Amino acid sequence: MKKQIFYILTSTLLSFNAYAASKDGIAAIVNGKQIKVEDIKTVYNLHPKTKEKVSFEEFYNNVLDFLIESEVIYQAAQDEKISDTPEYTIKLAEAKKELARQIYLKKKAQTAINDKAVKKLYEDYKETFHGEKEVKAKHILVDSEAKAKEVIAKLNDAGQFDKLAKEYSKEPADLGYFTKEMMVPEFANAAFSMKKGQFSKNPVKTQFGYHVILVEDIREAKPEDFEKIEPQLRAVLTKKVMSDIMNDLYNKAKIIKYDISGNQL
Repeated sequence: MKKQIFYILTSTLLSFNAYAASKDGIAAIVNGKQIKVEDIKTVYNLHPKTKEKVSFEEFYNNVLDFLIESEVIYQAAQDEKISDTPEYTIKLAEAKKELARQIYLKKKAQTAINDKAVKKLYEDYKETFHGEKEVKAKHILVDSEAKAKEVIAKLNDAGQFDKLAKEYSKEPADLGYFTKEMMVPEFANAAFSMKKGQFSKNPVKTQFGYHVILVEDIREAKPEDFEKIEPQLRAVLTKKVMSDIMNDLYNKAKIIKYDISGNQL
């Protein structure tokens, strides 16, 4: 969390000295330079995702030392007139261009990525969704074939799977629903060849050991609920919108390219 907050701060500190004076008091004084609580609030409010996860008090406590360290370094850089160097001038120009690009793309994307567009993408996803077969299973994993056969013998003698799993298994028994591709081939082939309610009559050997498998249910996979995949949908839509914007701008621009020797391509 502290590394994430430090990244947020370093991307915002270029405009740190332009923040308005505070009415909420002083957070620190560094060589006579005040760092105000309102300055930290401004940084906090610029990052909604951080606000969702961290209270302002926690944010304040985490970033105050970073701000102080940043101010100390900034003052040292000012004393050595770093802002007058060619390197600073070049990097500042690059930073301004990058900031302008980011704000432009964000503004354009926000216009295109609305609730209606996200819902439309979800409907497209449901229409093109091809369900796979899923199995819900439990397993008992042991080190040897002999132990696995011992478990199977007890199951054949009306033994309870959950009780035997607690007694024998090296791993939790419940595997939930899974597709064939999610499991190692030996396990998947055995589980997907069984019927609902069946347990494996022979030990299933994999790289992890010997398994006794119980198939609890078989179903066709269904599309995920909208609420569960909305963040992924917005991410997909954002990527598409950004790409469309870039392609549109590129295609409309008047561009002349030259090779390394200066000849027009």
